Amino acid sequence: MARKEAVVDEIVKTMRQHERVRNIAIIAHVDHGKSTLSDSLVAMAGLISKEMAGEQRVLDYDVIEQARGITIKAADISLGFTYQGKDYIINLIDTPGHVDFGGHVTRALRAVDGVVLVVDAVEGIMPQTETVLRQALNEKARPVLFINKIDRLINELKLNSDQAFERLLNIINGINKLIENYAPSEFAEEWKINVEKGTVAFGSAFNKWAISVPHMKKSNVTFKEIFKYSSEGENKKLQEIAPVDSVLLSMAIEHLPDPKTAQRYRIPKIWHGDQETEDGKAMLSADQNAKVNIVIFGVSYDQHSGEIAIGRVFSGTVKKGTQLFLSGSLTTNKVQQVGIFMGPDRVPVEEVTAGNIAAIVGLKDVSIGETASENQIIPFEAIKHYSQPVVAKAIEAKDTRDTMKLIEALRALSKEDQTLFVEINQETGEHIIRGMGELHLEIIETKIRDNFKVEITTSEPIVVYRESIEGTVNDVEGKSPNKHTRFYVNVSPLEQGIIDLIEAGTLKEGKPKGKLHVDECIKAGMTRDEAKGLIDVSNRSVFIDGTHGVQYLNEVMELLIEGFEDAMKDGPLAREKCTGVKVVLTDATIHEDPVHRGPAQIIPAIRKPIYAGMLTVGVTLLEPKQKFTINIPQEYISEVITMLQSKRGQILEIQQEREQATVIAKLPVSEVIKGFSNEMRGATKGKAIWYPEYAGYEKLPRELQDKIVREIRTRKGQQPEPPKPEQFMD
Repeated sequence: MARKEAVVDEIVKTMRQHERVRNIAIIAHVDHGKSTLSDSLVAMAGLISKEMAGEQRVLDYDVIEQARGITIKAADISLGFTYQGKDYIINLIDTPGHVDFGGHVTRALRAVDGVVLVVDAVEGIMPQTETVLRQALNEKARPVLFINKIDRLINELKLNSDQAFERLLNIINGINKLIENYAPSEFAEEWKINVEKGTVAFGSAFNKWAISVPHMKKSNVTFKEIFKYSSEGENKKLQEIAPVDSVLLSMAIEHLPDPKTAQRYRIPKIWHGDQETEDGKAMLSADQNAKVNIVIFGVSYDQHSGEIAIGRVFSGTVKKGTQLFLSGSLTTNKVQQVGIFMGPDRVPVEEVTAGNIAAIVGLKDVSIGETASENQIIPFEAIKHYSQPVVAKAIEAKDTRDTMKLIEALRALSKEDQTLFVEINQETGEHIIRGMGELHLEIIETKIRDNFKVEITTSEPIVVYRESIEGTVNDVEGKSPNKHTRFYVNVSPLEQGIIDLIEAGTLKEGKPKGKLHVDECIKAGMTRDEAKGLIDVSNRSVFIDGTHGVQYLNEVMELLIEGFEDAMKDGPLAREKCTGVKVVLTDATIHEDPVHRGPAQIIPAIRKPIYAGMLTVGVTLLEPKQKFTINIPQEYISEVITMLQSKRGQILEIQQEREQATVIAKLPVSEVIKGFSNEMRGATKGKAIWYPEYAGYEKLPRELQDKIVREIRTRKGQQPEPPKPEQFMD
C-alpha cells in the first residue's frame, strides 16, 4: 500500500510536465499477449512482483475476466517510471482483443496518443489486428510494434534464425502496408515502423524478455545470440540481458508522442469547433491553465460513489468544485472528487491536468463519448463503433418483483457499454438485449446475476435483421385519423454515397447542424434541393422536406420527424429496424386548428404512408454476416469447405503454408448460432481455431424471406401474415 501511495505522489508531481507524459493503449488480436505484456510495465512500476508479471494479468481484475482468462473491458492504470534520470508517467490502457468487445477498444483510442500493437509471431496479422490498427490510425494515435511469442517460432515451428527473421520481416512489411493504407496522409511515411529506428521490438512477454535494435546496440548482443538463448530455454539469461519492461518502456518514451505534441494534430481531427477560439487554442496546446475540456470515454460504477466518469483532459485542470457542462444532457454538474485509476483501484488526487486521464465523481447521467467542459463548446466528434449488434436475446426477471431491479441493471450496463442496446417493455416485463455476439450477451447476463444480484431467464439467441427497399414510389398519401390533415411522400432507396457518409460519421444521426452537410451530400449523389431539404437522419435513413409554401408545416415538423423515426425503428414487414430508406415529404394539407394536429393525428399520418410506400415497392430483409478466418491442418480443408457451404457460407480465400491452411469465409449469423462450434470441431477433430469479425448486412435470399418474416412476426406477437400496403392507406 505504501508503495502505491508513493507511486501516486510521483505521478501527481510529474503530471504537469507534458514532455514526461505518455497516453498509450496496448492493442491486438485476441490471445496475442496484451495483458501479459501490460503486467511487465506494472511490475516495473513496482505495483506487482516481477516474478508474477505475465501470470497475474493485473489489468484483468474483473472476476469474469479472471475466470475466463480473457480481457473483456479496457482497464486504465497510471504508472510512474524513472528513465535516463528523469521521471515519466505512462497512462496505460489495456484493451480487449475479442471482436465482441471491440467497442472498448474504440473508446480507449479516443483517450490515447499512441499504441503498442502486439502481434503473435506464429499467427501473424489477424483480422482484429487490422481492425484495431485501422481504428488507432483513424484517431491519429501513432503505433509501435511488439512481435510477441518469438519462442513459438523456435519450439513449435522449429525455424532457424534466418527463417524466423524472414517471418518477422513479413509481419513488419504487412503492418507497414496497413499503415500506408490507413494512416493520415501527412503521417503515412513517418509513422511506418522501422527495425533500425527502434519502433519494432521482438520478444516473449510471458518469459519476460524482448529485444530491439537500439537495445542490441546498447547491450552489445545480436539477434542470433538472442535466438540461441531462446532455443536453449535460457529465459533467465534473456531476462538479464534483454528485459521486456526496459525495451517496452524505451520504445514508448522515445517513439510515442507526449500530449502537447499529439494534440496539435489530433484536436483538428476529433473536434470540429473553431480552433481560433480560446478553448480551441487551449486544446491545441494542452494548456493546463485554461478552461477545462474533457472527453468522457468510459463510465464505471462504485457502490459508494455511484457513476465514475473516465475522461481524457484536453485542456485545463479539473479539481473538486469545477463546474462542468455536459453536452449530452445539457446540464451543469459540480465535480465532487477527482482521481486516477491504478488498475482495479481509484485513487483520489487533488487535481488532474491537461494531457492526462481523470476519474471524476459528480457528473450525473454522464454518457460515453460526450464532452464535459467549463465553457459550452461544440462537442467532440462522436465515438464511432465499427460493428453493429447482430445477436439479440429476450430477457426477463425470474421473479416479477425483481423487474425494476433488472431495468436498473440494464440501464446501468447499457450506459457503461455503448455496444449493448436495450429495448425495455415496461408492460410485459420482457426486454430485448442486442449485442455484438453470443459471448458479449453471455457476459452481460453474468454481470446481471453476479453484480446486480438479479436472477434472470433468457431466450435462445435471436438474429437481428434489417428492413430495406429497392424500388421507388411517389406521392403516397397519408391521412390523419380525423381525416383533417394529409401528407404526401416519395419513398425510395437511399443513395449508397449517402449511406457511406453516415457510416463514416460525416453525416451524423439526428438533425443536421449548419450547412456543411449540403455539399457533402451533393458530392455523394443527392440533388441540391434534396440536400438542402434534409431535416433528419435515423438508422442510416433520411427524411427530406421537399415542400414549398405549406401552411403550418413548421408547427408540426417535430412530430413529422418523430413519426419518421418511429417508422425507421420498427419497419412494416417484420418490425425490424429499417436502413437505407429515403423519405421525401412532397406536399401536405394541414388543419388550421392546433387542437386537430396533435401527436395522435400527425405521427400516424406520416408513418402510415412511409409503411405503405415501402410495402408497395417491396421490403427486403437484410441479414447480418460475419467473416471467419479459420486455421486448420491441411488435411481437413475439404471437410471444412463442405461444412461451411452447408451453412450458406461463401469461401473468400484459401491460404496454405506447410502443413497449415487458412480458410477465409463469410457466413450468415443465423447459421453461426446453430451449432457452428460443435460442427467445426467435429469436422476437424477439434484442431480448428477460428476468429469471427463483423462483415455487414446483406440481402436475405428471397426463398428464405417469407419463412423468416413469419417467424419474427410470430415471436413478436404479430399476425404471421405480413401486412399489405392497403392496410396503411385508409
